[in-house]
Formats: sequence, structure tokens, C-alpha cells
Amino acid sequence: MSSKPRPRTTRPTAEVQLPPWRTDVLRCLACGAPLVELQHDGLSCATNCGACYPVVQGVPILLNDAHSIFSTADVIASMSAATQRSRVKATLQRVFPDIGNNVHADANFRRFRELLLGRAARPRVLIVGGRIPGAGIQALTTHPSIDILCTDVAPGPETMLICDAHELPFADGSFDGVVAQAVLEHVADPVRCVGEIHRVLKPNGVVYAEIPFMQQVHAGRYDFTRFTHMGLLRLFRHFDEISSGPTCGPGMALAWSYEFFLASLLGRRGRPVARALSRLTAFWLKHVDRLIIDGRASFDGASAYFILASRSDNPRSERTILQQYRGLG
Repeated sequence: MSSKPRPRTTRPTAEVQLPPWRTDVLRCLACGAPLVELQHDGLSCATNCGACYPVVQGVPILLNDAHSIFSTADVIASMSAATQRSRVKATLQRVFPDIGNNVHADANFRRFRELLLGRAARPRVLIVGGRIPGAGIQALTTHPSIDILCTDVAPGPETMLICDAHELPFADGSFDGVVAQAVLEHVADPVRCVGEIHRVLKPNGVVYAEIPFMQQVHAGRYDFTRFTHMGLLRLFRHFDEISSGPTCGPGMALAWSYEFFLASLLGRRGRPVARALSRLTAFWLKHVDRLIIDGRASFDGASAYFILASRSDNPRSERTILQQYRGLG
């Protein structure tokens, strides 16, 4: 099957609203050529390959339907319903206390910001899978000297461009930093996605990623993978580690397990009740994580891990990675 994106005939509802630098880094998924903005027809390849990408509600949709598990038509159909779903979820989160606690996110993003500003006067940052702001990311998004491009495979309050992390529509070396927070568990091929992150980073670029370990399935059918801390280090073996470790601790892992235990007793229809009960009775576990998050046991039993790393052209060896084990053994 050809990898060439199919031409679109549906007219967009709005022209592209991305600032100029963000459109300058866009590339055609079929041939890699730059894209040009059309007044009424979205984005088109600058060459004669024929690829055309729609812009809906000001958001470009750059998907390769021949390869991606997501389709342009499905994304367009979902855009009208996305706002209402987000409002319902936000309301539920306000009513019940959260059982999650990303202990190190604030400090990690502040350090990430310092690294970016030390590399460029006005760094460009790509956020992969960021339609809803993650914990701590305000350190980047509110800084006046950092330019953000927030992408996702689905519409959302922060989505500026829709694309698939397996095939990022950007030129090589386009960004000073990339964020993939709670994303890589939802991709079919995390190795390929990390390779794409490596490709679009500048030679001295930095990446910040978080991925769960002890968490039950979330996002339904689009939840594929879990990584230990060692697995995360190996996944990013083409980067030089700056720091890594647990960011959501064993207390959060226990609370998640408790919620899904209740859900298994109550069945599918009782899932909302299980969620409410767990949040009312187990929310306190997340506070214990602040006391134990940096202990050796947390490296073996955390709910999620993070890595902050810089792009490298010399991958770490398997032996080097094995020497970085920090758990109880």
C-alpha cells in the first residue's frame, strides 16, 4: 500500500492559526517536502506529490491514513464532541479528590526549562500528546521566551496540530526540546516514536518523558505498554541521561490497584461507583509518596517513571544500562 496521504476534498472550517515559525517546520508525510498554506484548502505539499492536509477549526490535521491507526475522517468527526467530553471529565475531577500525585513533575519541568534556556535564547518545544496539560508543564507554557507547539492525535483544549507520534510531520532538527508526558504507553511502537523524537530534536536538544509502570489500563483500547525504570533507560538509549527515576510512587500505584479491584467486583456499570469510592477512601495514599518516592524500593514499584535526557549520536551499550539499576535487587 502506498504511504502517500490521500488528497482531501472536504473543505476546512477555518484557516490555519499556527504562528509562522510553526508552519515553517512542517513537512509532507508523503515526500518530506515543505508544506504551503492554501487560502481555502488547508495545507498542501510544495512539490507535485499531490498531498493535501485539511485544517479544521484552525487546527491542521497531518495524518498518513495509509499507515496510522487514526484516520483524518474520524478525527474531524470527533472534534465537535471533544469539548463536551472534556467539560464532563473536569466536573467529575472537581467533585472527587484525585488519587494521582506526580511528585517530581514541577521540579523536573523547571530543570527542563533551565536546560532549554541555556541552549537557546528562544527555544522551540514540541509537546507530543498534550491536548490536556500535564502536571508541571506550566513551567514551560507560561514562560514568555519559550515557543510551544502542542500536538496530539485527538482534539483538545491545548491541541494546536493533530499528528501521529509514529510519523511526526516536522523537518529534522526542528526543536530544542520535546515533551512526551504519559504518551508512550499509548503508542503501538514506542521505539519508533522515540526515534522520531530523536530525529526532530536539534543536536543539543533535550527530551522529557514520563511513562507508567504500575498502572492499570486507561484510555481503553489505546493503552499498549508499560516500562520498568530499566526499560525506560533502554528505550532512550540514544540519549544521554541527565536524570531519571520515579515520579509517581507506590502509594499511587496502590490506590490505582484498589480502584480497579473495586471495579472488578462491581462490574462495568459500577465503574463510576468504584472510582468515587476509591477517591474518597484512598486519596491519602498519594501523600505518602512524597516520603518514599526516592527510596530504592520505589525504583522497583513506582506508578510511573521519568527521564530527562539530551540527544546523542552515540547509543549507550546494554552493559552500561544494566549498571544503572538502582532498585532493591
